[in-house]
Amino acid sequence: MNALCKVLDLITLRRAALLIALAAVGTIAGAQFFEHVLGILPCELCLKQRVPYYVAIPVALVTACLPNKSATIRLGLVFLAVIFVVSAGLAAYHAGVEWKFWPGPIDCSGGDTGPASVTDLMAQMQHIKVISCSEASWRLFGLSLAGWNVLISLGLVGTALLALLKSGFSRR
Repeated sequence: MNALCKVLDLITLRRAALLIALAAVGTIAGAQFFEHVLGILPCELCLKQRVPYYVAIPVALVTACLPNKSATIRLGLVFLAVIFVVSAGLAAYHAGVEWKFWPGPIDCSGGDTGPASVTDLMAQMQHIKVISCSEASWRLFGLSLAGWNVLISLGLVGTALLALLKSGFSRR
């Protein structure tokens, strides 16, 4: 319990924003590693789950540069919490599609190829690998990457909210 209190004492608004930025960069780096090093190609929903991170990284970095006692830094952390609630929702939807709780998007494929001619279309069809949103490409401890994204996103929401609560959200 004492160790937890010491950790909580270290949390400031700026440190929380910086931690969120670092975690978001790490999560995107992990996704890129899975894609480009391990060859686990993302589906359409996987790519959509990255968007909140792309929005959150600059927001978190700007927020981390603000004065620790300003109302603007609190607003930045509230915005980050909202971004990661959306991220958790997208990831939970995708995990539900993988577990067959509900249907996924009809057009869930590897992306739009946009061939210029019939000949180009035929050539592309020989090389395109369609990635299904309803099949998890990888799991660890029973969770797919979408499932892990739910946990990461909720952890980042918790980080933002914990920092806000600890700082006395209503103080100016």
